[in-house]
Amino acid sequence: MPSVRRRLAAITAALALSITSGAVISPAFSDPRETEKTATATGYGGAVSTVDPEATAAAVEVLRDGGNAADAAVAAAATLGVTEPYSAGIGGGGYFVFYSAKTRRVGTIDGRETAPAAMPHDAFIDPGTGKAYPFTPDLVTSGVSVGVPGTPATWERALDRWGTVSLAEALKPAIKVATRGFVVDETFRLQTLENALRFAAFTSTSSLFLPGGDAPAVGSVFQNPDLAETYRFLAKKGARGGFYRGALAAEIAATVQIPPKAPGTALPVPVGSMTTADLAAYRVLDQAPTHVDYRGLDVYGMAPSSSGGTTVGEALNILDTFNLAEMAPAGALHHYLEASALAFADRGKYVGDPAFVDVPTVAITDPRFGKERSCQIDPQHAAAKPVAPGDVASYDGVCPAAAAAPADARDTEDISTTNLTVADKWGNVVEYTLTIEQTGGSGIVVPGRGFLLNNELTDFSTVYDPTDPNRIEPGKRPRSSMSPTIILKDGKPFLALGSPGGSTIITTVLQTILNRVDLGMNISAAIAAPRASERNSAAATVTAEAEFIAAYGSQLAPYGHKLVAAGAPSTSAAEIGAATAIEFKSDGRMVAAAEPVRRGGGSAMVVKRSR
Repeated sequence: MPSVRRRLAAITAALALSITSGAVISPAFSDPRETEKTATATGYGGAVSTVDPEATAAAVEVLRDGGNAADAAVAAAATLGVTEPYSAGIGGGGYFVFYSAKTRRVGTIDGRETAPAAMPHDAFIDPGTGKAYPFTPDLVTSGVSVGVPGTPATWERALDRWGTVSLAEALKPAIKVATRGFVVDETFRLQTLENALRFAAFTSTSSLFLPGGDAPAVGSVFQNPDLAETYRFLAKKGARGGFYRGALAAEIAATVQIPPKAPGTALPVPVGSMTTADLAAYRVLDQAPTHVDYRGLDVYGMAPSSSGGTTVGEALNILDTFNLAEMAPAGALHHYLEASALAFADRGKYVGDPAFVDVPTVAITDPRFGKERSCQIDPQHAAAKPVAPGDVASYDGVCPAAAAAPADARDTEDISTTNLTVADKWGNVVEYTLTIEQTGGSGIVVPGRGFLLNNELTDFSTVYDPTDPNRIEPGKRPRSSMSPTIILKDGKPFLALGSPGGSTIITTVLQTILNRVDLGMNISAAIAAPRASERNSAAATVTAEAEFIAAYGSQLAPYGHKLVAAGAPSTSAAEIGAATAIEFKSDGRMVAAAEPVRRGGGSAMVVKRSR
């Protein structure tokens, strides 16, 4: 953890804020709290992996009390809304993937946020200048960036469809944690300080997260009684009556339209147009998953509006044509990077909200299309970037392949999100990725309610182009990279995994699969391995962690890959992803795996260590 401590020291020294105190921060005391993080746990009867020990423990408690994977996943997600409020919560959205042991089928819920009905095409243009607002901190710190949240509806739908307990029951562990508080770690303090300028722009946010002008101290206990009360309100009224209609809906709409700006903030804080009617109209979507066959494994992912399932699936179809296991690591990684670039080219050209765009999901995930795209990979040389998309209207799996017109695909997704993986004793599995987008979302806490609103609408392309599948439209869901993935072997769970990380989610999931399936790593090593992310950037560079550059930079240079650091060493952006996973062994054991280092390390637990 030394690098995190250095970041904290540097940021703390640079900040001198004067903000009214309002949060409840207490010194640590004897009430038992979950603070220990274990990156790998192996056992029976159910398993959980999240980034946070309180959330993992909440899910394990539900499993031990007889709940199933869906029940435990909602409990964990609600707890993450308390302990990871800058990455997730009821002010955001996400994608829920469920494997049913009874039906042996995979189903999904699209809980992505939507644009308000009055969202104009020029919403991100500053009327004073006629130009787009600077992306960060100006545009992301705003009411105009807030989409109608989907998380509460996702929880309720998941429990209705697959669960065994009520929403009120599933919220109990999170209410307990919000009430008695959790121990602040270095990551929480670091993320608070990194967002201090944005949080200080709102009276409701600064009073909660910057009491006395500073972030909560490491080792202190952070309590959020407002969020506990909001959860109690949801438990009583349900998502539909307690969030999407009534008093809370009115407060959310008012906060978006008239953000609680602090006097003297220099940020413009563009206002949004969300209304109570937008909230009342919101619905989650039950969807069929994407599916590809990779080396005899059935890989299921999230269909559009997420681009995760199609992009991971296409890249796997491309890689399936090569025998990566017999290659040297640098050769396998070269193919991984090139396959990712090709899949990202097609993502930018074709993928958006299918309610507004004719997304060729079947073609993109067709193995013949993947084989045809694989023709573009030179085994010895990296292609000039950006590569052109493939032609989904005409393909036969034969080389050479025709190209389509390139797309102007700008990457506007931020790195912050969270992910959780849960399995129960019956064999049900949940992979769930949820987010409020930017670390800290829009920066706006709904006054008196204890949760941040998302800035998901900045995932739309900033400048409107009628040919862009991710253009701004009223009522539309912005394209996402969230990639919750469940892999079956002979019809039974083999591996479930997912990650946060903006558009690097796709490459994190893809590289972890490569590590586990092709390079022979165990799942813990596959997650811990250093990462690189090729997203077909016009800059023609590969974003990579420092450890990846040190290990493979000289080996990949002869191929023509130019590796650049993911972020400055003094920032949290230096890391790529924060994966969670569960692997299922043939003898009935479950191996829950979390990050050993990234985001301060994750938390893996099992219900029983032995039979």
